[in-house]
Amino acid sequence: MLKVIGAGFPRTGTVSMKAALERLGFGPCYHMFEIMTDPSQVDRWLPAASGQPLDWNRVFDGYRSAQDWPASFFWREQAEAFPEAKVVLTVRDPSRWYVSMKALFADNPLRQAEGRELPEGAAAVAGTMARLSPVLAHIGRSTFGDDWTLDGGLPDERAAVEVFERHAAEVRASLPPERLLVFDVREGWGPLCAFLGVDVPGEPFPHLNDSAAIRRTFDTLMTEGTLPSPFVPGGGA
Repeated sequence: MLKVIGAGFPRTGTVSMKAALERLGFGPCYHMFEIMTDPSQVDRWLPAASGQPLDWNRVFDGYRSAQDWPASFFWREQAEAFPEAKVVLTVRDPSRWYVSMKALFADNPLRQAEGRELPEGAAAVAGTMARLSPVLAHIGRSTFGDDWTLDGGLPDERAAVEVFERHAAEVRASLPPERLLVFDVREGWGPLCAFLGVDVPGEPFPHLNDSAAIRRTFDTLMTEGTLPSPFVPGGGA
């Protein structure tokens, strides 16, 4: 059963948050990485592509928290399904978020993998993401507009930032203050630990998954067929 629900967009520190939540005892934390490394996870999400409700207990079986898309897109439904869970809206400077998201689309070789000969591990991940693509397309259209496509990437910066800020405002307006933390990972342990009612660890807050790490992860996947864990320093995306 979820104890912490992520409501932030990708590229707002969701990898760092997964590592932090697991360090604080709210793990395992669900993240896109779970799907990339376990193809059976895709089936849990496929009904969402056609607007069908999901069985949240099945989706998050064995998990205590969640971050990143596809999970964070459905923050409202999860807040209803797990009324005792707290919600963390991860945020960052919108312009920097846009640059990071745009780079994620541009630097992801899996999006151009069709027809290419890939290492076995890379082919498996590409196949998994292809199966998940109807769900991601549904999320993208719902977020950025009906004309959005996976191949088209983000809209222009002004439109994307408006979407980012509108989403944050909607989350803020939908939940009582005692249930919601609006959090920038640069703030470190203090606000997060206070919100969750746990002690501050005697170690630095994890800051993981910068743009260079994303490129290293995809390079390793495409050349060696392995997917380095992003949840350790130097681990990648």
